[in-house]
Amino acid sequence: MHIADGVLPTKVALACYALSAGCLSLSLRKTRAQDLPKVAVMTSAFFVASLVHVPLGPTSVHLLLPGLVGILLGWSAFLAVFLGLLLQCLLFQFGGLTALGANALMMGLPAWLSGAFFTRFRNSPDRVRILAGAMASGTAVAVAACGLAMLLALGGEDFFGVAKIALAAHVPVVVVEALVTASVLAFVGRVKPELITQGAWKAEWR
Repeated sequence: MHIADGVLPTKVALACYALSAGCLSLSLRKTRAQDLPKVAVMTSAFFVASLVHVPLGPTSVHLLLPGLVGILLGWSAFLAVFLGLLLQCLLFQFGGLTALGANALMMGLPAWLSGAFFTRFRNSPDRVRILAGAMASGTAVAVAACGLAMLLALGGEDFFGVAKIALAAHVPVVVVEALVTASVLAFVGRVKPELITQGAWKAEWR
């Protein structure tokens, strides 16, 4: 789902950078020192999951984890996504530097939406919470895929076909990510439920 250099028009890339900078600033302000270890862990998970990808023209298909990142990090999710994308870009040339702002918005905003939705269910019974997390995660991937298709379409008619293929290719990813998130939430709920129900999480979305 990484957009490469040269795909987006300059104005679109600059606008995405400006919006991404604002989101990153907000994420940094909301992140507390005690949250940093959790941010580091989720950044690593996002980084590794996105490394296994299938190239698709100027983009790629792979696990994203925006829903899970948003559920566990709240406002700090955008910071984790941005750092993961930056490292992938610099170390492995996954995605372009000129498209970093667009890539961050494409995955960071769905992460926020997923976390905001899930917070309504954080103290619900386990089954309800797991189902809500799976739905939030799957929806986050769907939103990110729609964002990818829209951004590719802005690149011009040459990318219309790729945009349609990319959108269709992420349908199975929606299902896989929902299952992954459900499994992780079930595990965390057993071994360390306070990561979901207590502490800093309660204040994340105020």
